[in-house]
Amino acid sequence: MDIQTFDILRKPIVTEKSTLMQENGRYAFEVAPGATKHQIKWAVQEAFDVKVVKVNTMNVRGKRKRYGPRVTGMKAWKKAIVTLAAGDSITIFEGV
Repeated sequence: MDIQTFDILRKPIVTEKSTLMQENGRYAFEVAPGATKHQIKWAVQEAFDVKVVKVNTMNVRGKRKRYGPRVTGMKAWKKAIVTLAAGDSITIFEGV
């Protein structure tokens, strides 16, 4: 099975907290649920040409939402926080 970079990295997470983490060289991504830390590290290094030092992952449970009398659930997803080597940065986040 040939895994592509953007099959693993779904989208960057741009929130107030993730923007503050960028000052320390940490970036957050939504990733494929079955992706391992090694695959995430490889995908970030391939996509952005940076050196990844550390990868932290977490499974985010979907929240329950109400639409009138109906209760539904949002999808669960996987989040990865990637720490880059000193001096490296991902330019796609700059100016956000």
